[in-house]
Amino acid sequence: MNALSAPGDTATVRHWLHANAHPITGTDGDHTGIDLDALIDRLGSATVVGLGESTRFSRQTYGVRERILRTLVLRHGFRALAIQDSARSGDRFDAYVRTGAGTPENVLTQAWRPLRTAQTIATMEWIRAYNTEHQDDPVTIFGVRPPEAESADYDAVLDYLRAAAPDLAPTVESHLTPIRTAHRMDEHVQRHRGVHPGRPFAEHARDAYALIDGSPATPERDTALHHARVIVEFHENSVAGRGGFGGDELRSARRILERAAESRIVYWDGSAHISGIPVGVDRTSPDAFGSAGSHLRKHLGAEYIAVAVGFHHGDLGMGRAPAPAADLVDAELGTVDLPAYSIDLRAGAPEAVDRWRRGPAKLRVISGIYDAAKDSEANMAVDSLLDAFDALIHVRATSPVTWLPD
Repeated sequence: MNALSAPGDTATVRHWLHANAHPITGTDGDHTGIDLDALIDRLGSATVVGLGESTRFSRQTYGVRERILRTLVLRHGFRALAIQDSARSGDRFDAYVRTGAGTPENVLTQAWRPLRTAQTIATMEWIRAYNTEHQDDPVTIFGVRPPEAESADYDAVLDYLRAAAPDLAPTVESHLTPIRTAHRMDEHVQRHRGVHPGRPFAEHARDAYALIDGSPATPERDTALHHARVIVEFHENSVAGRGGFGGDELRSARRILERAAESRIVYWDGSAHISGIPVGVDRTSPDAFGSAGSHLRKHLGAEYIAVAVGFHHGDLGMGRAPAPAADLVDAELGTVDLPAYSIDLRAGAPEAVDRWRRGPAKLRVISGIYDAAKDSEANMAVDSLLDAFDALIHVRATSPVTWLPD
């Protein structure tokens, strides 16, 4: 896909990429300079800016997004950051950056695992510092996913049983103990790494719910059932529970659109999620993965701008990614000999380039189940590169993010 059919087309596209590449001189979040001004000025006209990364394990791709966020806040009045996490977790992020409640480390204890990094702490601390100086015009943070199960839900269920139905407590605990590990490592990642205990977590959750439902009816039992139901929904809607990556992206988009009525938003997520059209990724077809970005594009039109941030090769901490396969957009971008750069896909271009950018494309996507030996399988597909993304950022070499201790 996106293969260039003739040598002349290849040369034309590469020449256009070289001529239109805007060098990025620094990928750290606190780097300053004019190197991103052209891109950021373009993004400044949007209501929602989707900044998608091809992997959540790269310090450089995170840092570029951090730079763009800060500048959109300072120069263009963006006042909200949407993150790939649940509403409950997002509320804790927001409480910290607005009021200083808790600490970043405590907030991240129950956040989605890929967010538990020193880089996320730097983002929170920068927003907190900004809000301290601009108390009448703060930046907020919110999670795009609905409220999801957390450790407190498991504890509430077990506390109820130990007090009201102690004979059931050991059996229910035997169902909950293995599945609460999904909050430290996603179930599908456990399967990939060979540490999964075997039985699907959603089945354990449903069995625990049924046992509680069979206990004597009391107001306390109803409360416990509520917590148990949240646990069931979490595991049924996980990647492993669904059998693929196609979640309820429309619900995420609606949450962003609701907030867009109040403030302009930077939306951080994976490239597949922020794409302006549906995508195919892993075993999930475009029909099943109508990305949040595709719904935002339908509602906002040109007021939604999507930028994909990718890389060529390097250390991800959990493995080294080789140079991308030749049929990936990332390989073509890698022909530009710059440490990092941005490219406006909507810039004027000759016909051969227009065919390339309007045609189907594959881009590298590396998740928690990445296997360097199967790197050629780690990608997403779109029917049109230009319809999916307005701009691209390419980093040549990556190094890993800094994980917080569990």
